[in-house]
Amino acid sequence: MHITVIVFWVCTVLQVALLAQVPGVAPSLPLQQQSSFRIARLKYSGGGDWYNDPSAEVNLLQYIRQNTNIVVEPRYEYVDIASDNIFLYPMLFLTGHGNVSFSDAEARRLRAYLESGGFLYIDDDYGLDPYIRREMKKVFPDQEFVELPFSHPIYHCHFHFPYGPPKIHEHDGKPPQGFGMFCGNRLCVFYTYESNPGDGWADPDVHHDPPERREAALKIGTNIVVYVLGQQQALP
Repeated sequence: MHITVIVFWVCTVLQVALLAQVPGVAPSLPLQQQSSFRIARLKYSGGGDWYNDPSAEVNLLQYIRQNTNIVVEPRYEYVDIASDNIFLYPMLFLTGHGNVSFSDAEARRLRAYLESGGFLYIDDDYGLDPYIRREMKKVFPDQEFVELPFSHPIYHCHFHFPYGPPKIHEHDGKPPQGFGMFCGNRLCVFYTYESNPGDGWADPDVHHDPPERREAALKIGTNIVVYVLGQQQALP
């Protein structure tokens, strides 16, 4: 049986808390009051196509609206990693096919966002893996990506995935894997490799995935959002 999640997202409180903990961010920055869940695509440097498949998040949020009682804003938004605006979103989404590059200041800013309660979902769209592993070492020098067990709540908090992330695209034919990084005991970064749900979220005529694969992609995306909101409710 699916777990029904009732979420009341109070963005202003979280945004003030996040901004107050980041050196160099003025407390007088304007805050957007939002009562619905939003995802921001993370714009990064390095030449990778961070912007590909802009229909992905829109379709995911529409699916969440139809299959949960979470209030969402199904629209495409992006935010530059160098901008203070990353602190206005509970969840950031990073994807692409190639190089990623964080400056030292951007790595510090992303770490501050994550340590203050934010969540980053990374989806390897094929070719991203060596670069994102290198750049996330700048964010958390004392960590490596850790593969999450199939029993992790992110695979079971709404829909059930007994074998971890679904295989949406073949890529190199390897099994799909889900990795994490942590702030204390809290999962703050989720990374899917050889899975590629983000492509499954895109409009059907983009990648021509069969309906069952698109459904699996949208379901694991729903789990990610449900998991993120459950974490936010638990923040002190």
